[in-house]
Amino acid sequence: MKPFRIGCGAGFQGDRIEPATDLANRGALDVLVFECLAERTIALAQKARLDDPNGGYDPLLERRLRATLPGCAKHGTKIITNMGAANPRAAAKKARAIVADLGLSLKVATVTGDDVSDRIADFILDETHQPASALGQRMVSANAYIGIFGIVEALSQGADIVICGRASDPALFLAPLVHHFGWAMDDYEKLGRGTLIGHLLECSAQITGGYFADPGVKDVPDIANIGFPFAEVTADGNAVVTKLENTGGTVTPATCTEQLLYEIHDPARYLQPDVVADFSKVTFEAIGTNRVAVRGAAGHPPTGQLKVSVAYRDGWQGEGQISYMGINARARAELARSILDQRLDAPDIQERLGHLIGSDDHTRLRYTARCTSAATARLIGEEVESLYLCGPAAGGGVSKSVREIIAIASTLMPSDSVLLRSDLLGVNDEAA
Repeated sequence: MKPFRIGCGAGFQGDRIEPATDLANRGALDVLVFECLAERTIALAQKARLDDPNGGYDPLLERRLRATLPGCAKHGTKIITNMGAANPRAAAKKARAIVADLGLSLKVATVTGDDVSDRIADFILDETHQPASALGQRMVSANAYIGIFGIVEALSQGADIVICGRASDPALFLAPLVHHFGWAMDDYEKLGRGTLIGHLLECSAQITGGYFADPGVKDVPDIANIGFPFAEVTADGNAVVTKLENTGGTVTPATCTEQLLYEIHDPARYLQPDVVADFSKVTFEAIGTNRVAVRGAAGHPPTGQLKVSVAYRDGWQGEGQISYMGINARARAELARSILDQRLDAPDIQERLGHLIGSDDHTRLRYTARCTSAATARLIGEEVESLYLCGPAAGGGVSKSVREIIAIASTLMPSDSVLLRSDLLGVNDEAA
């Protein structure tokens, strides 16, 4: 059986699109994964859905699909993504419209069930040490990190594009491996190896030299044109990580090692919905230019618990900035900060901080505060702006902003309490 080729087209919501298009056109991939969610992005997506019932999915979904679908369709490459965010069904409706507009014939599936906001009330949040119900109307969302089951089911139904919400990042990569190779759900060694592949690929360019680069210490060639990674995976779950020829960046044992350790608390017990992965005996071997063989992952039965990310409203942040230049600039900026400290003493200012950024002759003051009301948050920028005439000499370049603070807390929920659903939809079907 030839190696299964799986690539990463995005490692976060704002990732570049051009390297993904290159993978779609030249990679001859079996699967292209777009991993675009984080705790913050799913929370903001839930807010967007509250404002617009047809919103709440990744704002770059259309651009990404229009850029990559022609190449994926040509090579028979399936797409798996969590760009559904807070609204996978609306994302699927948009995806079907794009497919039709491009004149393609592709099946779109959604995986839902990660939204557990209707059953989270009695669970104690780790950060607040109180039940979720104590948040009351401040709670925005609660999403469980789901595993591979719904994605595998969608692929088994013939889906060409699978759109999820808050799936665990490595699960987006593990699912197509399980489906393609027919791995058993209790073959924990292979599930652990597939989870390693997902973990290595999920952050796109981090494993091809992005974020790794440190001039003069860890130089990366042509980083401005960095390519995204893909893996050639064999039936035993081992793989070769690489990138396309004629792209920037580098794939080495060092880049792979840094990504292996990224966001890992215990390499021997990486807790995932479908397996507890063990990376403690993983080896990396350079077998060619930008080709690294990956071996040695293992796995154990899952804990039966799923992480749940709970987003809630936690006040407002007000900010103002002003610059001072020339002789004695830093002293003038320090005086401006002192003025703000004296004037901004409202009881609903919970935290505040004034940063001085720059040098002695060019200093920018950034003053921020966390407030319980939007009105007080607006006052921060207004007071900074008033320094034009009521503060030290030669202030300029004021900017100000107000934004609502969405905080994140987490808890664990039994996996059998999270009910997943996979829906396969044709191009002309109505939204489910």
